[in-house]
Amino acid sequence: MGGRLSLRVQARLATFLLLALALLCTACGSKETSSGSTQPAQQNLDTSRFLVAIEEEPDTVDFQCTSIHYTIATNVFDRLVEMKADESGNVKVMPSLAESWEESEDGKTYTFHLRKGVTFSNGAALTSSDVLYSFMRLLTHPDSCSQDIVQNIYGASALQAGKAKELEGFKVLSDSDFSITLEQPFEAFLACLSMPGASIMDEETTASAGDRFGVDPASTIGTGPYVLKEWEPGEGMLLVPNESCWDGLPKNAGLDLRFITDAEEIRMMFEKGKLDILDLDDQGSSAEYFIHGDIYQSRIQEVPQIGISYIALNESVAPLNDVRVRKALQLSLDRGTLLDIVYSGRGSLENGIFSHGLYGFNPNLSAIPYDVSQAKSLLAEAGYEKGFDLTFSVKSSSTQAETTLAQHAVDMWKAIGVNASVKVIDENEFMSLRKGGKLACYTATWTADYNDPDNYIDTFFGSQENTLFRSLCYPKNDIIARVRDARTITDPTKRLQEYQDLERIIIQEDAAWVPLFSRTRLYVTSDRLEGFQHAWNGSVKNVYRTMSVG
Repeated sequence: MGGRLSLRVQARLATFLLLALALLCTACGSKETSSGSTQPAQQNLDTSRFLVAIEEEPDTVDFQCTSIHYTIATNVFDRLVEMKADESGNVKVMPSLAESWEESEDGKTYTFHLRKGVTFSNGAALTSSDVLYSFMRLLTHPDSCSQDIVQNIYGASALQAGKAKELEGFKVLSDSDFSITLEQPFEAFLACLSMPGASIMDEETTASAGDRFGVDPASTIGTGPYVLKEWEPGEGMLLVPNESCWDGLPKNAGLDLRFITDAEEIRMMFEKGKLDILDLDDQGSSAEYFIHGDIYQSRIQEVPQIGISYIALNESVAPLNDVRVRKALQLSLDRGTLLDIVYSGRGSLENGIFSHGLYGFNPNLSAIPYDVSQAKSLLAEAGYEKGFDLTFSVKSSSTQAETTLAQHAVDMWKAIGVNASVKVIDENEFMSLRKGGKLACYTATWTADYNDPDNYIDTFFGSQENTLFRSLCYPKNDIIARVRDARTITDPTKRLQEYQDLERIIIQEDAAWVPLFSRTRLYVTSDRLEGFQHAWNGSVKNVYRTMSVG
């Protein structure tokens, strides 16, 4: 996942911060916090038993307008359904705010029944109208970047185009019952509704908040286990338990999320006992101290991730518009060595789109070899025997591991004559360029939102807009149409076969990106943290509520 926000969202964040500053300046002997209420400085909030973790500072926590900052979405809000492992370890769609549902025989209409007695943290009752409002906002908000979740609801296109004022396929049957009719059958529809972008909002609070939703804690109200209490720009966020949460209280007293990016500062904080979860991905070579030393062995947590790291190649930028050049870049990367250097070999090489552990992963997909000689021949055949210039862009907030990976990839490409260089770009500029289809080459990791190949292939190759948004600029409209049409195949075996055929075409024939690897991430926990867990896809942030602090 990845995506910074538009200038419109940045502007509304700036407006909110200026308002907060003005209130701060006018308060006499008191401090205006981002919680939206005037309080004495350092309010009596005991954070000694809060779980302390590192968080990347967001522009907004409006989950409909970001594709990267989901910690608040998954801890303050809920969705109709969730992806969870059952008692046998099989990852399935499980009830959440929707207690049950029925599907019509033609696979186009779903009738949902909301869980009774659920309230938002402000006391307002959850109703079908809140769900309708959330989905209509997702389709019509000018900064929305997750419309695909509900875009196949009947009438969604007309609503987005301004040709309709209502979402025709959504029928409110009662306060706790509603039906959704799709344009066409879509086997992964329920799974899509588990995505953070499909979180359910309180209609009255969110509508009245306007641009303050997602930046003002007092206006960012959900049904989840926590309440966003404070947000101090440049410092961090405090989340407290939602006393009225339908699913019970979290096992800790709250979350203290710190906005810190310096790896050394984070390490020192952990070693001093002031941080509960240390992500070794952020520690570069220092990670070996924790992995191989004697002190922390019993507290190292291995977490397999369902996701794929890749290098994007923009087909609208010459000479990357030549498939021979893209295949040469694939063949000249020793991906196994990259995995060893950057992540000490903790992971599995990937050869397509669908990663190990995902429903639809193809273990029989041909391995992409490391073949410098063949890569040179392809470049010569394409007319680039003497190579070409290539910029490998890295965003300023990238981890040391990501930057190291980019540098080693560049060095490997130089062996076939490609004059590649790494360029670090301010994150806002990076995301603006990426969403505009202007980045020639970059690396990223996609982690599964739901357990279906649609979550991968449609995100990147399901429309011209999607492929532009990721700066892939894949040009084959016939293949894009097949990706979108695969959603409507009702036979699971045939649908899976079509996805795997498309994966082979897009990555192995067209070399639309360089697949790298899926990884096992390592964390170290403090001696006071108990009950460390991770979600089905490897996310730790999604399950903070299950961990306790002694």
